[in-house]
Amino acid sequence: MQKNNFEDLINIMKILRKECPWDKVQTHQTLKRYLIEETYEVLEALDLNDDDKIKEELGDLLLQIVFHSEIASEENRFDVYDVITTVCDKMKKRHTHVFGEDDLNTPQEVLNNWDKIKMEEKSEKTVTDSLKGIPKELPALLRSYKVQEKAARVGFDWDNVEDCIKKVYEELNEFEEARKIEDNQKISEELGDLLFAVVNVSRFYNINPEEALTKTINKFITRFSYIEEETTKNGNNLTDLTLKEMDFLWEKAKKI
Repeated sequence: MQKNNFEDLINIMKILRKECPWDKVQTHQTLKRYLIEETYEVLEALDLNDDDKIKEELGDLLLQIVFHSEIASEENRFDVYDVITTVCDKMKKRHTHVFGEDDLNTPQEVLNNWDKIKMEEKSEKTVTDSLKGIPKELPALLRSYKVQEKAARVGFDWDNVEDCIKKVYEELNEFEEARKIEDNQKISEELGDLLFAVVNVSRFYNINPEEALTKTINKFITRFSYIEEETTKNGNNLTDLTLKEMDFLWEKAKKI
């Protein structure tokens, strides 16, 4: 099969912007949802470890980048080559141990140097500035992970995971106290603190909380599907079952 090159993709995008009724009316704002969706589809393909799927989804994500760049190019703001140049310059500037004279020998040293250079580039004078610079649009679990990670790099961290786990129980107790007084605002606050503490535990084990929760959601759906299938086999609907009967099928699904 003859392979296309990057120029082919750019030319296809230009044609679509001129001739396709849907493509020609899109803007940066209308495309935002597709950029997010394609990113998560890449993540799913990576989890499946399916090369064909990874290849396809990376292509879809690349299309979004070219799409946004073409819109900007039409407005004489920048084009896809400016995007490429910007990221190339950034990689060379932030890898001073490869393209410069710095001597960095561990991944942690590289990360610390990256953060230092990034703060200088963005004129962030304090660590707080860098915390505020983490995009608010990130999923909350991932944002909290990154906030904790940056704070930890300057020493604001628990000594060990056992202390993290103690904090989880402490926050759980405070959540229970809020429940007892039936204060919804306090309950919401304490629930947020509890989730934040759980993210700290995940960070100590280098577990991405978004990925961990996604796996749990998928596991829940698989087990729930088993309950529904078994119920349907017997000519019943889920609404016909008691909670005890559902729990029985749930335990069977877990064993399977």
